[in-house]
Amino acid sequence: METDLRALAKVRKWYGPHSSTASEWPVKTLNRAKGTTTVSVVLPARNEESTVGDIVTAIRRDLVERTPLVDEVLVVDSRSTDATAERAREAGARVVAQDEVLAHLPPLAGKGEALWKGLAASRGDVVVFVDADLRSFGAHYVSGLLGPLLTDPGIQFVKAAYERPYTGEDGVVRRGAGGRVTELVARPLLNMFWPELAGFAQPLGGEYAARRRALERVPFVTEYGVEFGLLVDLLQLAGLDAMAQVDLGHRTHTHQPIDALGRMAGQIMQTAWSRLERQGRVLAPAAPAHTLLQFGLEGRADLVDVAVAERPPLASLVLEEDLA
Repeated sequence: METDLRALAKVRKWYGPHSSTASEWPVKTLNRAKGTTTVSVVLPARNEESTVGDIVTAIRRDLVERTPLVDEVLVVDSRSTDATAERAREAGARVVAQDEVLAHLPPLAGKGEALWKGLAASRGDVVVFVDADLRSFGAHYVSGLLGPLLTDPGIQFVKAAYERPYTGEDGVVRRGAGGRVTELVARPLLNMFWPELAGFAQPLGGEYAARRRALERVPFVTEYGVEFGLLVDLLQLAGLDAMAQVDLGHRTHTHQPIDALGRMAGQIMQTAWSRLERQGRVLAPAAPAHTLLQFGLEGRADLVDVAVAERPPLASLVLEEDLA
């Protein structure tokens, strides 16, 4: 109980000075604070032709042309089979194919792979990640996340907070009902093992920004555990006082079916286990099983693999290549 109370006190002390809203960071003020810092916005995209173009258009219109806050908009096409790449390119983004970045490496799959490849392909001192399936996007998603980074040199990482409504198949919008994996898996794990991170409202959200030098020093889980892994690893690297969150309002996007959420939950649990092992907090004679038996309609059963691969810190890869 004493440990729990100390962790809660630390979160309370951190929360106020490190939490803000997007409206507190006007674009013109940030442009003055930007100085010579360069900013890249990276969107990992797989079959998002209906949304990616609008997001890129908004960023370029409001944060490149009206006010030069963003220097690069990069879309990582993650093996799309639709017109994602074409829509992004037409809207003005630089588009790279996931498997063509660092093409000498064996290709891996997953969202985290696209993020890692986006980090490698982008050029900015500060990198902002934005999901490409957002239906509520505004330029404040980017400018809000940049606020703490451009005004405080001690901040290394900024995570988005927002309300996540859930729209059911009946069309009824239920406020606060989104983020089911967050509430059922990620938040309990963080509170149990990394309670300092309990103050982050949306630990699995896909919108966040960080300094390149920090991102290049941590590994990237290639699957859906990537956001969980980044939070834990950046806490260990930089400390809680170097992390912040910004409330962006609300976020709407495409909802995943329940079986997909089950697979995501399994990947997050695998990611958490690997961090506990790496930090010497668990000792086990064998790794946890990475198969998940899922039951569907009419008694159908599917055995799926929820193992997660991992890309090393990009800085270590660059160092190896320099020494070769």
